[in-house]
Amino acid sequence: MLVEFRFHGRGGQGVVTAADLLVKASYMEGKWGQSYPFFGAERRGAPVTAYARISDKPLKIHYQIYEPDVIVVLDPSIPKLVNVTSGLKKNGIIIINTGGRNIEPLKIQHGTLFTVDATNIAIKLNLVVAGWPIVNTGILGAVAKATNIVKLDTLIKAIKETWKGTAGETNAKAAQLAYEQTTKIAYQEVQKI
Repeated sequence: MLVEFRFHGRGGQGVVTAADLLVKASYMEGKWGQSYPFFGAERRGAPVTAYARISDKPLKIHYQIYEPDVIVVLDPSIPKLVNVTSGLKKNGIIIINTGGRNIEPLKIQHGTLFTVDATNIAIKLNLVVAGWPIVNTGILGAVAKATNIVKLDTLIKAIKETWKGTAGETNAKAAQLAYEQTTKIAYQEVQKI
């Protein structure tokens, strides 16, 4: 089993940290993983891409992911700027933070779409830095639900090991709430988006 992820978001939302946390949780379950960012002109608010690979065998490949199994979109406006579904495998999964509004047009030809309002969860839990809702831990709750690649309990443990005390508890709560609120959208409904 090899599952490849591509994360899309904006600088300051925790895109790279999301990929890192997913891999950390996979290690805790005895799997192998890699995570890495795509470097460019990253700055707060600029489009950012990160990648992750998870496997049940040691990984001997180290190159950019062009045909992901899973696409994770942290910022609902990113599809206006980037074709986030580019290269998605035939039976792929798209997970998008709706941000409490309609999803920007997605060029979806195939795959399964999952949505969650990770922005609203972050705001309610006061996971806001410099005016930006930090949606990475919330979106990872949605990833756990949509893919079953890592268990929610393991993800929560990885979050609490990364941030101690109140920060860890609050971020773990974001993952839990997002897991509970993630919705699968039927293919017929995706075509209307």
